[in-house]
Amino acid sequence: MTQSAATDFDTSLVWFRRDLRLYDHAALYQALRKSKAVFCVFVFDKAILNGLPAEDRRVAFIHASLLELDAELRKAGSALIVLHDDAVSAIPRLASRLGARAVFANRDYEPGAKERDAQVTCALEAQGQQLISFKDQVIFETDEVLSLAGKPFSVFTPYKRAWLKKLLPEPGWHSDDLLSYPVDQHADRFARLPFSVTARVPSLDEIGFKTPVAIGTDFSAGMASATKSLDAFAARIAAYDHDRDFPAIDGTSRLSVHLRFGTLSIRAAVRRAVELMRTGEGANGAATWLSELIWREFFSMIMHHHPHVATQAFKPEYDRITWEGGETAERLFHAWCHGQTGYPLVDAAMLQLNRTGFMHNRLRMLTASFLVKDLGTDWRWGERYFAEKLIDFDLASNNGGWQWVASSGCDAQPYFRIFNPVTQSQRFDPDGTFIRRYLPALKKLDAREIHAPWLLSSSRLQDAGICLDRDYPAPLIDHAQARQRTLERYAVVKSSSPTPSVRLTYQSEG
Repeated sequence: MTQSAATDFDTSLVWFRRDLRLYDHAALYQALRKSKAVFCVFVFDKAILNGLPAEDRRVAFIHASLLELDAELRKAGSALIVLHDDAVSAIPRLASRLGARAVFANRDYEPGAKERDAQVTCALEAQGQQLISFKDQVIFETDEVLSLAGKPFSVFTPYKRAWLKKLLPEPGWHSDDLLSYPVDQHADRFARLPFSVTARVPSLDEIGFKTPVAIGTDFSAGMASATKSLDAFAARIAAYDHDRDFPAIDGTSRLSVHLRFGTLSIRAAVRRAVELMRTGEGANGAATWLSELIWREFFSMIMHHHPHVATQAFKPEYDRITWEGGETAERLFHAWCHGQTGYPLVDAAMLQLNRTGFMHNRLRMLTASFLVKDLGTDWRWGERYFAEKLIDFDLASNNGGWQWVASSGCDAQPYFRIFNPVTQSQRFDPDGTFIRRYLPALKKLDAREIHAPWLLSSSRLQDAGICLDRDYPAPLIDHAQARQRTLERYAVVKSSSPTPSVRLTYQSEG
């Protein structure tokens, strides 16, 4: 992919991917500014969709967002071209059909996306056309935040300091990196589609999918919903640094899915965080949220510079660990996936994921730790399961989070840090409110009892209408024994696992 000098084109094509909005959109703005007529396209890429479950919440979210995108384009006298095809061949073919000299797109940093874009670039160049790409989904991309030695960071805290210094080098500084792209200034250049091109958003059925049983009211798709959600979160951001750890509280931003699919501009999100930090209205919460947004860019940078992490440990020595295997491992993994471990907060978290496509940040850490360090399961199994279920799935963040928990990643927790599922439950769901929401079989247990029902007497369980292994499973494993096995399992690499000097917590964007 190459950057082009300022040149006017008669006709251009904007290829939407992870940027499903019509405001503050780098590629769209540049295409409109440099072209006389601009067409817009989205491809339901068969290379990505093949193999996904029929009721995939992400596909449903994208589909709903495209309906809004198309409706807004029609107000501007154009329409969205939506294809169900292989993007590598479909984009060059459409560009040729429309007579577009250039295809504008925002950069995607995942390994598969970079390979796809390289193939599209070659195909376009063979036709005398070009792919022009722009930074849009991050504030600072791959090589923009480096150490004093000019090297990529592998530790978050110094990366964060350098990131903030680059964004706001002086108090009160207004960063050009946060400026919005004024798409509406050139809206008259949206092109009316020729009769030979059909522009309509196909139904989910037409592309082989079904509407999920419940997408979840917290994840209404589209630009308008994203803006509304950002405003709602800003109103309660003052408590974010505290409330984000408690799954029974509506304390997180719920914006990660909008950042993932670009219905919310990352610049709009960071601008709001900086504004709130400066005004003092929820400054601590805003600063904490900004830190989480920086984690997102940190993991994206790591994925770019160390693409091996997509399938291997960031620290190669951790690939020497011997994980549990065989039928027993499969059985334990199945129980974990379906919320049947016997540890209430772990099970409630997995049921939240399976039913809604979302899991609370604190619970992502807990469930991952349980799978890897209680059940002794290869972190890649859990990473793949989250990749299938999470509506806000992002390869770099998901991979970074799992490797953080497994102690195999950059700046990861030390191998001997193993979450106790009972004490985590007592601390972060002290009244059992979240547990009861997803495990009604335990609803009659009080706040002291609900975290470890297997410790109760048979008479108390009977009073609560619970029979272990009938109404709720007994624990799969004993945590203390599992912890000891994990220490032994990691002994092969423990000498090379440094203990971090600061407390770090893996979170997704909100």
